[in-house]
Amino acid sequence: MWQLFAQDMKYALEVLHKVDHCHWNNEHEKHRLCKTADYMNLHFKVKWLYNEYVKELPVFTDVVPEYPAWFLQFVLAWLAENEEVSMEFMHGALERDKREGFQPTSEHALFSSSVVDIFTQLNQSFEIIKKLDCPDPAVVAHYNRRFAKTITKVLLQYCALLAKSYPSYCEKEKIPCVLMNNIQQMRVLLEKMFESMGAKQAMSNHGGEDDMSEESKSGCSDSEGSELDTEAADILNDLQVKLNTVLDNFSAIFAKSFQARITTCMRQMAEILYQIKGPPNRNTAEADADNMLRPLMEFLDGNLSIFADTCEKTVLKRILKDLWKTVLSSLERTIVLPQSNDSLGAQLLTAAKGLSSLKGGGEAKTLTPKQCVIIDAGLEAIKIYFHAGGNGLKKAFVEKSPELASLRYALSLYSQSTDALIKTFVTTQHSQVHDGMGIRITGNEKIRPDRGSGIEKPIGEAILQFDMMFGKERKVGVRVIAVNDMKWQTSGMFRPFVEVSMVGPFLADKKRKFTTKSKNNSWTAKFNEAFQFALGKESPDCYELQVTVKDYCFGRADRVVGVAVVQLRDVADRKSCVCWCPLGPRIQTDETGLTVMRILSQRPADEVAKEFFKLKSETRPVEEGR
Repeated sequence: MWQLFAQDMKYALEVLHKVDHCHWNNEHEKHRLCKTADYMNLHFKVKWLYNEYVKELPVFTDVVPEYPAWFLQFVLAWLAENEEVSMEFMHGALERDKREGFQPTSEHALFSSSVVDIFTQLNQSFEIIKKLDCPDPAVVAHYNRRFAKTITKVLLQYCALLAKSYPSYCEKEKIPCVLMNNIQQMRVLLEKMFESMGAKQAMSNHGGEDDMSEESKSGCSDSEGSELDTEAADILNDLQVKLNTVLDNFSAIFAKSFQARITTCMRQMAEILYQIKGPPNRNTAEADADNMLRPLMEFLDGNLSIFADTCEKTVLKRILKDLWKTVLSSLERTIVLPQSNDSLGAQLLTAAKGLSSLKGGGEAKTLTPKQCVIIDAGLEAIKIYFHAGGNGLKKAFVEKSPELASLRYALSLYSQSTDALIKTFVTTQHSQVHDGMGIRITGNEKIRPDRGSGIEKPIGEAILQFDMMFGKERKVGVRVIAVNDMKWQTSGMFRPFVEVSMVGPFLADKKRKFTTKSKNNSWTAKFNEAFQFALGKESPDCYELQVTVKDYCFGRADRVVGVAVVQLRDVADRKSCVCWCPLGPRIQTDETGLTVMRILSQRPADEVAKEFFKLKSETRPVEEGR
């Protein structure tokens, strides 16, 4: 009887599916033969019939019944309709929550009602699927994949809607915390739903104890041995990662909203710091640091007490991480190495003027050794504050923070002499003019490219001859032979000349710059002028020659046509050689080079530092490029 019934039922459902499928794809058809709910009800009746009268028959023992496959397309259609219902419910829940001001659901809960309402509805939908009690794992896998996509769509749309309005809430004390708690609670509830869908193990953690956001990499743990289909598990794993990213972004936006107030605190700290004079004294450094940090600590105490009461533990740690990064970056930008977000030249000009404006006018002055010691002690105090005896950030996160490493490196360079800093610059900056076409060097050996000192689109080419005279007195002869194919537009006369500067330590008492005569309206100019530089006591690897081609302008500053750099390490082993040097528009530096330049820009009374800063910050005018 069951086999005859199954034959008729399977045939009837196939016909109905074809007819209804045709109607579903016809935009003008408003009424289908049956609603998806009718098919679901029929599915339940067939399940009851099979379980009640057929399941225990010997012929069906250990056989996967085929009836779930008959209804698969109808259940998937019901899930598709349910997705639309879930999306509408999510929008309604969010709007209600907005009107109520995102109030926590109870005195013990830190999240608001919308996230609870959304998961209540999703769980109710999934309960219907669970009640089908489908005995076919392949069919269950289809259900789970489709429902996992619904979960993803609903939760990510909820996040997207929150993200649009989130910045407008950042000025309020508690709402941003509640919204971040909502995202975290979604991750917790998603883990529980993951388990209810058949996973033996849920994800390893949901951010409760991590200080490095590792859960964003791991998501849900290995689902081997799980009843949940691998594809569905992958969808939910990916969703956990995306929710974690949303939480990170919200935290970063929230921390950024405090930037202006933290900068104000830093300026107040700078005023206190600059009043502290005298020689370094480590015995008083801690007390001086506490005094300097007072404006910042008052600000942090007032806000973190609110966050501690309002935020889930994992959310609080995210906020602490982002505030830590903001505080240390602001300390470096505002006090140690004043800078801006503009171009390199603008940053360096800002650096040169930054301390001056902080000090209320006058020349910018470098931090004293005592002030550096106080800042170092202040860093230790900030670390202890954010660690909070183990209740805050982990020591490993703090110590490995790139912001802390950058600040410590800047302070370590700060106390070095100008010669030591210039040596650091020359020995670390190997690609000051774009990588690409290299400098060509000819001599006793075959032509070879320089290590990364070329440019992809040169705006000219300088030809130089080097003669090494490393006897009792170490000297370098430089002959400027010519500059070819200069790319330069001007409405007046073009009068190019070449400036060659030796850069390196211990050159304060030596001639560091020579200039050729200018040529009239020559875009390929022959100079053939020779100069001689004496080196300092360091090895040739610590020196470089910068070539700057300029257009002579009477009555105003000469304009840069292009620059090139030849590092003596690449030519020192030759008695004599000729270099073809492609010209670039400006010098390029990495973080180390930029740090050295900012420090030297704050030494206006040091002629060598001032000259180095000017040399490395000169740039070809943008309007002259073509």
